[in-house]
Amino acid sequence: MATGGLKYNFARLNIAEKLIAINVLVFILDGLARALYNYSLSEWFQLPKAYLAFFGQPWSLVTYSFFHAGLGHIFWNMIMLYFSGRIFLNLFGNQKFLNVYFLGVIVGGLVFLLSYNFFPTLLQSNTVLIGASAGVTAVLIFVCAYLPNQEVRLLFFNVKLWYIGAFFVLIDLIQIPYGGNVGGRLAHLGGAFLGYLYARQLLNGNDIGAGFGKLWNGITQLFQPREKKVPLKTVYKKKTSKAQGKAEYDKAAHQKRIDDILDKISKSGYESLSKAEKDFLFKAGKQE
Repeated sequence: MATGGLKYNFARLNIAEKLIAINVLVFILDGLARALYNYSLSEWFQLPKAYLAFFGQPWSLVTYSFFHAGLGHIFWNMIMLYFSGRIFLNLFGNQKFLNVYFLGVIVGGLVFLLSYNFFPTLLQSNTVLIGASAGVTAVLIFVCAYLPNQEVRLLFFNVKLWYIGAFFVLIDLIQIPYGGNVGGRLAHLGGAFLGYLYARQLLNGNDIGAGFGKLWNGITQLFQPREKKVPLKTVYKKKTSKAQGKAEYDKAAHQKRIDDILDKISKSGYESLSKAEKDFLFKAGKQE
């Protein structure tokens, strides 16, 4: 019953809330592994800084987003995902949300990889990337760019969405020169760029995530149980001879002519019939 209740409650969540639940579950499991076995599950899923290490675990370009460094890290990410997700899902459906979120994760990860190899002095020698920040930032900046003048309530006053988006981008830009999680800041900016580009293109009628959505659906269908095919029953049609077919055709034509004559009588009276029609109707009556 407990498992059934959890499944039911999980199914009732929207897609943003489901992502939050998954992130929290992974955080708890990783914490238990650290406490009980002194081992972190994130080592297999975090995004490394070097190309060679990345090629050894390419799935980390997505999976890094499900692991967090601490309670504060996951708390603020999930709070931002919850509120920006609510605004997003009032505008669009689950598929577009997943497109923006995971494209933000991927672009943020790629910016991190490229930045280390082009600007190695910016990043610490032991840098790896974990956290949902790039995807969360992509969703946040998307709604800020799509509805820039929409006002939201912050404590005691209203603020336009584009002010909020600009604030978070500026915070990341300002902190890069001073060190401290530079890789994460760059990943945030990668997600922000994706969110802004996606929103502006969508306003122009171009969904840049449509291809990713099709790929995503194709992958998920591979893991869905296949429906059992019900064997089709073979229906054997009774063969009809040419003579029988001709007889049925003649009978249908005969009845149609009778119906046409009766319609003519109902509209114009019996006297409107020609001699041939009167004779045909007379003979048909005698055959009945």
